[in-house]
Amino acid sequence: MSYESIYQFIRRDRRAGGYLYWYCRILPKRGRKRRGSVELRGVQPGKRHISQRPPEVALKQEAGHLEGDTVIGQDKHHCILTLVDRVTGYAYIRKLKSRTKAEVNKALRTVMRKYGQWIKTITFDNGTEFHDFKYIEDRFPVKCYFATPYHSWERGANENLNGLIRQYLPKGMCMSKVTQAKCDWIAKQLNTRPRERFDFYTPEEMYVCPSVRGVALVI
Repeated sequence: MSYESIYQFIRRDRRAGGYLYWYCRILPKRGRKRRGSVELRGVQPGKRHISQRPPEVALKQEAGHLEGDTVIGQDKHHCILTLVDRVTGYAYIRKLKSRTKAEVNKALRTVMRKYGQWIKTITFDNGTEFHDFKYIEDRFPVKCYFATPYHSWERGANENLNGLIRQYLPKGMCMSKVTQAKCDWIAKQLNTRPRERFDFYTPEEMYVCPSVRGVALVI
């Protein structure tokens, strides 16, 4: 039985008034077929495709390579910017007043000024809010890349992080009342949570201790 068969069963149960979906951390949307259509999402001159990233990024050979996305609330204006290190799982969460290039760049500047010495690349979703990436590249020593449209699995670490964040900011809630202090608290909770894939070290321990990071990479 495939995972999609299980999700279809849960969706049918939900439509019939059941509660199985309550036990799902994430209930993915059904895929949409686009055969024969021209892909227009995320078109922007100068964007680097994910396939152009250095080999060490895909192989997870070093920390400092991030994945990024925005998580929206009910009103679709107030939202958050989520960033996560591919190797250590260390998360950065910034509150956005709107899902715009200006707000995203403001949040990215804050992150880069504090952690920029460790950040080498960021791989973004194809949302238009990331289309002013050259502004960040011109001011900080970081290169930006973009995943293939509708290929969320290419940013698996970030998608997993967003699912964990939904435990604190459920889908459908309005984020207008969410503060940066709340975002910092959520990030702290996730960064200090032991992970089985890191032999039960935390992302924070992986981030600050190279020797620990080396152990985890062998696992």
